[in-house]
This record gives sequence, structure tokens and C-alpha cells, in this order.
Amino acid sequence: MASLLPPRAATHPTERIHHGDTVIDNYEWLRDKESAEVIAHLNAENAYTEQQNAHLAGLRETIFGEIKGRTLETDLSVPVREGSWWYYGRSVEGKEYGIHCRAPIADENDWTPPALEPGVDVPGEQILLDGNVEAEGHDFFSLGSFDVSQDGELLAWAVDTEGDERFTLRVRNLVTGEDLADEIQNTSHGAVFSPDGRFVFYTTVDESWRPDTLWRHEVGTPTRADVLVLSEPDERFWVGVGVTRSSRYVQVVVSSSVTSEWLLIDGHDVTTEPRVVWPRRDDVEYSVEHAVIGGEDTLLILHNADAPNFELVAVSPDATGNGPGDAMVVRAHSDEVRLEDVEAFAGHLVFGYRRDGLSRLAIATLDGVSSPDAIDVREVGFDEPLYTVGASANPEWAQPTVRLSYGSLVTPATVYDLDVASGKLTQLKQQPVLGGYSPDDYEQAREWATADDGTRVPISLVWKRGTSRPAPLLLYGYGSYEASMDPAMSIARLSLLDRGVTFAIAHVRGGGELGRAWYENGKTLSKKNTFTDFVACARHLVDAGYTTPDAMVAEGGSAGGLLMGAVANLAPELFTGILAEVPFVDPLTSILDPDLPLTVIEWDEWGNPLKNADVYGYMKSYSPYENVRDDVEYPRILAVTSINDTRVLYVEPAKWVARLREVGAPVQFKVEMNAGHGGVSGRYNAWRERAYELAWVLDTLGLAS
Repeated sequence: MASLLPPRAATHPTERIHHGDTVIDNYEWLRDKESAEVIAHLNAENAYTEQQNAHLAGLRETIFGEIKGRTLETDLSVPVREGSWWYYGRSVEGKEYGIHCRAPIADENDWTPPALEPGVDVPGEQILLDGNVEAEGHDFFSLGSFDVSQDGELLAWAVDTEGDERFTLRVRNLVTGEDLADEIQNTSHGAVFSPDGRFVFYTTVDESWRPDTLWRHEVGTPTRADVLVLSEPDERFWVGVGVTRSSRYVQVVVSSSVTSEWLLIDGHDVTTEPRVVWPRRDDVEYSVEHAVIGGEDTLLILHNADAPNFELVAVSPDATGNGPGDAMVVRAHSDEVRLEDVEAFAGHLVFGYRRDGLSRLAIATLDGVSSPDAIDVREVGFDEPLYTVGASANPEWAQPTVRLSYGSLVTPATVYDLDVASGKLTQLKQQPVLGGYSPDDYEQAREWATADDGTRVPISLVWKRGTSRPAPLLLYGYGSYEASMDPAMSIARLSLLDRGVTFAIAHVRGGGELGRAWYENGKTLSKKNTFTDFVACARHLVDAGYTTPDAMVAEGGSAGGLLMGAVANLAPELFTGILAEVPFVDPLTSILDPDLPLTVIEWDEWGNPLKNADVYGYMKSYSPYENVRDDVEYPRILAVTSINDTRVLYVEPAKWVARLREVGAPVQFKVEMNAGHGGVSGRYNAWRERAYELAWVLDTLGLAS
């Protein structure tokens, strides 16, 4: 077979003029995915990448076999009680998708989940939805809504079969197993039943894929009769819906990246108008939980008005007012602790927060508490130096236990029940890892790099015991939206660790690991801190002897793909390879166009370059596509994207790759032609996709043999 040359995209100049700055973009034409020329170019890229990696076919199959061989393919999740049923999921060997099931509780006092065994029939089991059946005939399948009515008789479920995150919503009668005539096209995620099960609340999106409108659908009636509950005209905000655990209220949240407004609908009569809790104020975020404390209905409001790391206050549902001024403080603001959430139950509260760069969890019992300011909080402690913990599925208002999820870089995902009264933790399940896995065979540690401005940046690392240094290393980063990249064990990652590769996470600014200031100092006109922090982490790992530049690969996806493109320009000499997944590498072009999906929503994160010349100039100065260099030697680059992605359009990496080719960079481009932002659907497909990437990483590190 003749060796293919790297595809070279044709140049069709397009002029862009903003703030007196003229830019000629030769590759903007690649945006038209209906064009035969564009599709031909993407197919050529796939063919070239496949040929360049053909020698890795055996390694890919080996890694896929390792992932598969370490995974208990026929398994069950830990049952979660809701109403009169235990709900759980099944996976079956050879099947791509999960099976959603339930079994009846023994009695009203049954709070101990049944110990289910893979492959063993469960008495009274009912299959609610089999993803494998529903996915038949589709190359892509994703659930966007899954909610059971409180009486257990109806299921609202929504499916996307394209990858574009537009879902078809249906209602299933769980008594007969039949779907009703109710079918609603083009909904967004997260449809929910009203407390009485009579209505379904759902959202739809505008032309920019922004969930902007909330509807109320009466089950069994024509969709043309659906009632518009709320429509948000401000393009910075999106709309979501939920129900309080107490069922007292339907909650409506209207939120941007930095501002939120919550509205409550009476759960006893959901046809009433939503009532605003606090009117929105720019740059003030808050969330609302309904609790009963001292026999009184109470709204617990977590907010950041003059409290960057958030504080928790309590107000009467009838006296919400205009803000926290007259509210009772339950948990005061702290510079060291970032309060992230509070969950209310009939007899206790659960707090989630961050301290010293790690997630934390605490319980407060409400027995004998007469006032919210008398609440006493008890932290749940764990022994590992690095870990991730959080509340898991806890749907029941009166449950006496709290379901927790826990894990670390060496400890597989673990499910606990915490008895609130005694404080006793009971392990219910730990993710099975077949093949003789032992956490003791691996080590984890935290390092701190020093950024150019003196800021200390944490790094989490894991490696197999006995690995000699310096070692090959994969450095992962994200650094946007206050998202924390917390330490967690990965079965697929073992294929790297067992070959002597160290894995590291750079907890760069823009994430949320060290509180709100960590986020604020890595966004808008401070965004470059994200990139320079990552470079500082890479240099620290070299200086500390963990690795060398010719043995280090960087990885990031989506906004983390922007990070990859930026560091490729900033410090290409530090890496031998860069893996960029669905990378946001043409940010200025996207953020300048308010008609593109989600652009206006993103202005709070990146700034508005349309109106602000400083933002325009700043974004232009770091945009990977606009700053490709011809005076450096780039490392090997693999860019991966999906043609139906609505969050980061395929055209961004397509243009970036074309520009990199101009300067002779060794770049490959892989385009999934039937997928969205999350990549391919189905677990075996996802394993093969990850095996493809890991084989490329090992080859780049010289470990493919």
C-alpha cells in the first residue's frame, strides 16, 4: 500500500475584522460539514492517521484486552432505595450498554441494600430500560433523562442517537412495560416528574443549544398542550429543573457561569407560578435546599455574596427577601474552606467542601436542634493522603443512612453507607479489578510546583512500586470552569503504570481544587495562568527527577485541549508528545460568534471579545490556532474529535491541524464520524477508543514494543 502523505487542506482566505484588527483565516471553510470537500478532507485525515498508527494495531488490541480482562463485565451496581423499590444497574458481558432494574424492598424499615451477585437472578426483578435494546439500529446512544415517578409507576426517559445532545423524551408505564403516546422531540437533559407524577417538567434549547425554556407536560395529553413555565431571554443564562428531596418544591435554576437565580414552585400544586428566592445579582451565585429544622420549614441557601468561598445561611420560605443581609448564618465563610454543597434530609444535613486541595464531607444531625445556627458538623475522615469523597445517590427524605462514594489514585471506586446516628461506615462495594490487582503495588504522592509568580501548584502522582526514575510520564491537565480534577483510580491507566509510566495530574489554576480564588485566577484576563502553571508543573517534574522532556507526554480534553494547544506553543521542548481530545483550540473565532452553540454562555468564562478590545487582544495572544509558531520543533501531536460535537465543534481542531501542517509539525488527526463531545458510545467502543490513545502514548514514549 502506497504511503499516504499528510493531508494538506486547501486555503480559502476569509477575512475577520474586530477592533481595527484584520485577520486572514485560510481554513475557516472547514466549518461547513455539509460540504463534500470538507468530508473528503476529514476522511483523508482519518486514513492518514490510521496508516501512521497501523503498526500499533497489535498493541491496541493488547491494551483493549487488558482493560477488558481487568473489568468484571457482568456486574451490578449497589442498589439505591427509592420508595418501595431498590434501584440498580446491570452490565452484561458482551453488551455495550447498561440495563436499568429494580426489585421490591422487604418492608418499610428495609434500609440495608441487598447483596446482589453478578449472574444470579434477583427475586422480583423488573427491567425498566435495557440500553442495548433501545440502541439497536443506532451507531450512537446516550440517555439524557431517566426519572421514575414517586409512586413507581412511570418512567420518563430521553435518548440521543446522534451525539448532538438533542433528546427525544418518552414516558413508559412500568406496570405494563409499554411506552405511552407521549413523545417530545428536541429536549435537553434532566426531565423530572412532579411530586404527584401527573406532570413532567422538561427543558428545550434555542438555536445555540442553550437550554432556555422550561415546559410542563401533563402525562397522557398531546404535547401541543404543554405549558410554557419559564423562558430565559438573556443568552448568558441556561435553565434547569429539579425537585427537592422533601418533595415540597419543584426547583427551577436560571444560571450563568457567575450568576444564578432560583425559583420555587409549590410541590402541592405545580401549576402555580414559580416564585423567585433571591433576585439575580451580577456575579452572585447561590443554591437552595429545603430543610425542616426545629419543626420549621427552612430554606438553606449557599451563596457567595461577599463570601468568595461561599457561606450557608437559613431563611424562612416566606421571607426570602433580596439577599443574605437578614439571613441566619449556618456555616460562615472561610478563606481556607470552599463550601460546595449542602444536602438536606429529614434528620440530618450533608456538607460537601474542599480544604487543602482535597474534597471533604461532613454530617450534621438535626435531632434536638432547635435553630439552624445550632447545627454541629462532624467530618468523615479517611486515612489516605490523596483521595476523593462525596455524597452519592441519596433520594429518600427519611433515610437513616448516607450513601458515599470514595476512591483514590490507588483505591478503586468504593461505595459506603454511613449510619448517621452511630457514625459507622459500612463498605458495600468496591469496584472489582481482576487480574490480581493490589493497591499496595502502586504508590501515590503529592508534589508542589512553583509558578512564575510564586504560586504553589499541586501535582498528584501515581506509579508502580519499583519504577526507576526518571521514568516515562503522562501529565494530565484541565483548568477551567472551577472543575476539580480529583484523584481517582482508572483500570485503563494500569496499562500505562504496569509498563513503567508515571501518571500525574497538574491541578492548575482555573480549576477549583484550592477554592474560588484558584478559579478566578485562571479565567478571563488571568487565563494564561492555567497554561504557565502547567508548564511549571512539567518543569518541576523534570527538576525533581520524575521524568525528562523526551519521556513526557501531555494530555487534556475540551477546555483542557485548549491547555494542550497553548503549552504546545509555549514550551514544545518540554514534551515528546501531546494528546489533545476534542480540543478548544480556536477559542477566539468561536467566542466572537454569538450564533455558535453556547458562545454567549461562555463569555463569563473567557470574556467578551466582541465588546472588549482588551479581551480580544488577550485571547488572540494565547489562541493555539492563531499562535502556531514556525520557529520551534513541535512534539508529536494527536488530536481527537467528533463530528457531531456541539460543545467544541470539530472545525477547531481541523483548522489547528491544518495550520500545524504548514509549519511541519508531526500531527495526526482522528475524527469520530458518529459521536459527540463525550466520544463514542458503548463501553466496548469507549475501551477501544482509549486503547487507541494509550497505544499512541506508549509509542510516543518509546514503549510500544
